[in-house]
Amino acid sequence: MTDGSGRHDGTTGISRITGTTSTTGTTGIARSTSTAGRSRGRRALVIGAAALALTAPLALGGAAAAGATGQGATSYALAPRTTVAVGPATVLAVSPPTARTIVFSRYSATASIEDLYAIAPAGGTAVKVTDTPTVSDVMPSWSPDGKRLAFVRYGSGGAIDGIWTMKAGGGGLAPLPGAKGGSEPAWSPDGTRIAYVKPVGTQRELYVADLDGTPTTRLTHTAADEGRPSWSPDGKNLAYSRSDATTGYSRLLRINVATHAQTPFTGPVTHDATPDWSRTGWIVFSRVETAGGFAHLFVIRPDGSGLKRITAARANDKYPAWSPDGSRVVFTRGGSDDADPEHLWLVRGDGTAPKQLTKTPSHDQQADWRP
Repeated sequence: MTDGSGRHDGTTGISRITGTTSTTGTTGIARSTSTAGRSRGRRALVIGAAALALTAPLALGGAAAAGATGQGATSYALAPRTTVAVGPATVLAVSPPTARTIVFSRYSATASIEDLYAIAPAGGTAVKVTDTPTVSDVMPSWSPDGKRLAFVRYGSGGAIDGIWTMKAGGGGLAPLPGAKGGSEPAWSPDGTRIAYVKPVGTQRELYVADLDGTPTTRLTHTAADEGRPSWSPDGKNLAYSRSDATTGYSRLLRINVATHAQTPFTGPVTHDATPDWSRTGWIVFSRVETAGGFAHLFVIRPDGSGLKRITAARANDKYPAWSPDGSRVVFTRGGSDDADPEHLWLVRGDGTAPKQLTKTPSHDQQADWRP
């Protein structure tokens, strides 16, 4: 549960705050506010022993509030390499990632605004990719050719501006057509579409947008909350999570993008979230286990067979993403509250050779591996 200040007490699900109201949900942007009134960015999957709770989605914000466009906004200071002007307002600073780079979002006690960072799978020093001192950039997703990056930008109070794309080396910053207020982008294998979730009423639904600007397609129409879409290798299906507000459980489903037929592949009495579909056909996801209350990573086939746990530490493991060859997984470990750092780790798909990748006192989340 969270208290009125937006802090998490470690007893339930995934922290989310909308405006100044503290809530919980499946995968949201959590915002806590300091005593000085400064918003502190965080998209947290803070998992305890109790069931995942479900509430209203994030508030929508205007482009000016989120730093996208608007008269009178201040240009952002440079991070090391390139700046890109967007309309009269925004400058995005970029350090070009290298091949096979892992990109993720980070904030810390001394840098409360979330930016994107890049790090090599072998480790080393993380390099800042975006530098936006008044808005946060989170939830990165690589295009299949590794030339562009999609991400979510949000402003103070957690107000989402929407999904943006940019070139890997800087430049070409553009909003995804029709996706204002959307989050959790996932690029299709052919590079022509992006799946995402977007609030409809009190819940989030699943959408697909074409990059050419044609109208978006809504895929789900339920009373549940959909989250974290991930494409099948052939681009015909999406894996995603669905949370039930009545039962408090969340499970994984796949949906046929053409027919909208939906098929669950994990059980109804589970706490499953953040699936990622590999090119080899396996799906990795995070599950809160009843015994101990920790979140661990599991792999499963799309038909529900082959379920296997691949992490078992007394820690919370979340936001898994496959390497391009499907042999390893990058994920976030830690994060019971803002005082508990969250680091990136690597593990093989069979659960062997766990390795800590980042070690700074920061919150490193939502990693995606460059193809």
